[in-house]
Order: sequence, then C-alpha cells, then structure tokens
Amino acid sequence: MIKQRIKKLAVMTSGGDAPGLNACIRAVVRTAIFNKMKVIGIQHGFEGLMSGDFIPMDANSVSNIIQLGGTILKSARSEQFKTKEGRLKAYKEIRKENIDAIVLIGGDGSFEGAKAFIKKHDTPFIGIPKTIDNDISGTDVCIGYDTALNTAMQAIDKIRDTAQSHERIFVVEVMGRDSGYIAYGAGLSGGAEAILVPETKADDNNLEQILRQGWNRNKSSLIIVVAEGDESGGALKVADTVKKHMPSHYVGVCILGHIQRGGNPSAADRILASKFGFEAVEALLKGKQNCMVGLKKNEICFTSLRQIKRHHLDINNHLLKMLTALTN
Repeated sequence: MIKQRIKKLAVMTSGGDAPGLNACIRAVVRTAIFNKMKVIGIQHGFEGLMSGDFIPMDANSVSNIIQLGGTILKSARSEQFKTKEGRLKAYKEIRKENIDAIVLIGGDGSFEGAKAFIKKHDTPFIGIPKTIDNDISGTDVCIGYDTALNTAMQAIDKIRDTAQSHERIFVVEVMGRDSGYIAYGAGLSGGAEAILVPETKADDNNLEQILRQGWNRNKSSLIIVVAEGDESGGALKVADTVKKHMPSHYVGVCILGHIQRGGNPSAADRILASKFGFEAVEALLKGKQNCMVGLKKNEICFTSLRQIKRHHLDINNHLLKMLTALTN
C-alpha cells in the first residue's frame, strides 16, 4: 500500500475503562511522534470529540503512565453521538482542528459509533479493542482482559482461604455482561467447584449434585463462580438456590464488581496495548483505514470495522468435558 500523508493524529478512549489504556495511549503517541506527526488527545471520548475537548500531546505527556490503570484522557459514553446532529458536530470540530485520522481505543459500542460516523464523513479511524469482557470479534484477546482475570483469580484465592478455615460455600460473582470469559478463566484458574456462564444453561439439580459430591469427598470449602449476566440471576439468586438445597451449610456471597476494571495493568496487557498502539499508527501510515487491529493465533491482523461485533465464549463439547473433569 502507498503510505498516506498524515500530519496530525488524534487518539481517544471511549466507553468503559480497562487496565492497559494508558500503555496504549503511550504507544500511539510515541509511534506518531517517531513518524513526525503532531498528536492531539481527545478527552472524554465522543463527548470530547463533539465539544472540541482536545489537548496537544508530546513524548513527555505520556511519560510514566504505562503502569497506571484508568485513562489519562478520561472516558465517557455518549447518547448525543448516536444522532446525526451529534456526529456532524464532531466532524466540524475535526475539520477545525485539521485532524487527519483518529485512533479509537474502545469496545463494541464505541466501534458502532465509529461505523455510523464513517458512513457520512471522511475522517479515517483505526480501532483498538479494549474490554475486560473480551467479547469483541476480530481478536482473540482485548486490552484489559488479562488484568481483570488475574484480579478475579486473586480474589477467589483469598476467598478460598476463609472458606476453608470455616468450611463454607462461597458464590463469587464476576463481571462480563453476558459474556463468560472472566467467569470461565477465573473459575478454572481458581479451582472453582462450579462455573456458571451465560453461554450455558444453569441447572439447579446439576449444581446441587456437584456441591454434594464435593462435600462427600470431604472438601472443606466450595467455590461457585458466576458471571453477572448468567441467566441464573447472579450471585445472590444462586446463593438462595444453594441454601434451599443445602440449608445446613453457610453460603457466602462476594460480588467483585468494578474492582476488576481498575489496578495496575499486567505485563501481558502492557505488552498487548503497546503492540496494538504501534500497529494502529503503522497501519494508518500504510493507508489502512476504518478497521480494527487485533491478535489472532498470536499474529497481528486487521478487520474492517463494519465486520466487528460482540461475540461469546465458545462452549464446545471438548471444553465442557474439560470443565467437568477439573471441577469434579
């Protein structure tokens, strides 16, 4: 491809925060500067794009941020950008600032916004996938997932300590909307006795059987991991179900919530974010536009934004067999 002349590049974060965003911003800014571009940071996501909330960025503005959670550019969700009027307002601000291209670090909702924008306006986007839910097509892994998974696993390890000390059952709820990636990964790595994810149907009788088998093997604790979007209704309803089947046992509930979104990003997330940031700028220089950078089978790839959508954990017979064997 013929290299495209880009003099001024903008970078923004949109939607829910995830560990690794600052590492990605750093990579975008420094790669752009290395290629003699000016860089603008768009603050507060699409809201900032519509209001012209722009700040100039240089190498110093991204110093000492790779280890930080959250996003130095702030983030927000925007209802106004979903309208034609809102997108036109954003386009006028882009033209006023002479922005040639935008690197959008976001999730499926952010990419839907970008897809609507590029239908009418000519500013090219490159998307970078971030979400702790890990539910974006076009990539095997998203920025933030590894850190959130480790946060959940570490919490389960700590809960296990007190559960064993008092011989108790605990139901641990993790985030993920209606995607089971965190629940599956945290439950498997934390040695949970049962893992409930939205991609499978919960069965009260089967859950009771699993728990009773555990006690019959003289286990001193039982951990159930449930995804917040599971049809069982979340940790509180699962705990009520367990209490009905096993009324003589103490059943505790721990809802991890937004603790999974924060914290210092893991090494894996810092490396992934840095790679994605670098590749996004390189892609624009080579003439790519309106696509998302991703990682498939450990290789960098690009997918048109038009093809990006949410996807779910692939529950196949082999995976079910493994979970059955390891949680038995």
